[in-house]
Amino acid sequence: MFRGVNRLNLDAKGRLAIPTRYREELRERCASELVITVDTDRCLLIYPLPEWLEIEQKLMRLPSYNKAARRLQRLLVGHATEVEMDGQGRVLLPPPLREFAGLTKHAVMIGQGTKFELWDEGRWNEQRDDWLEEADLSELDLPADLESLSI
Repeated sequence: MFRGVNRLNLDAKGRLAIPTRYREELRERCASELVITVDTDRCLLIYPLPEWLEIEQKLMRLPSYNKAARRLQRLLVGHATEVEMDGQGRVLLPPPLREFAGLTKHAVMIGQGTKFELWDEGRWNEQRDDWLEEADLSELDLPADLESLSI
């Protein structure tokens, strides 16, 4: 499980160093092969290749005549780019993906279980603050299986 918030810097070539604590697991789980794609929140999603292949199969089984399904396929599969972590644990973020997410120098990598979200640090801070302001935990509309969750 990937969890936690990691502040990172992109180098001049658009490379990002994966945090050390995840590198060995990624080498074991996916032989350092990752897939990066876009997310509707204007961040990037980074998947170990095996997890991405499962998502991709599900996406491609969606009905092609369903407008929402086609949009998801175009966005997620259409922008999916395979990258490989180098010996120093870096991945090269393709320019179109960096542009989409507004990534320049400072980034934040958020562990999300089986994947990561990669945000421009400024955009992440604004979005996080907005979510916290909007959140009234007493009025959340939770799915039934989460109503008994205690944290």
